[in-house]
Amino acid sequence: MKVNPLYDRVLLKRLEEKEFRKSGIIIPDTAKEKPQEARVIEVGQGRMTEDGKIIPLHVKKGDRVLIGKFSGTEVTIDDEEHIIVREEEILAKIT
Repeated sequence: MKVNPLYDRVLLKRLEEKEFRKSGIIIPDTAKEKPQEARVIEVGQGRMTEDGKIIPLHVKKGDRVLIGKFSGTEVTIDDEEHIIVREEEILAKIT
């Protein structure tokens, strides 16, 4: 299924954090924090100003970004978890 976010919204896929278990303790998925690093899957056309101009987004498809723990709306697309956020909810671009 193809999903195209509208305006200044961005479709992201959270990147899995690497597990390091020095003590051998396994933490269940329900107790783990959500990763804050994500990959941009699709972007909207940009933010619209009051006079109708479109301001392009600063992120593009394929970028790695950091988002807040509780940012955006979680959606399931083709049995995979994704998140839709506004560009202003993206904290940083990883280069």
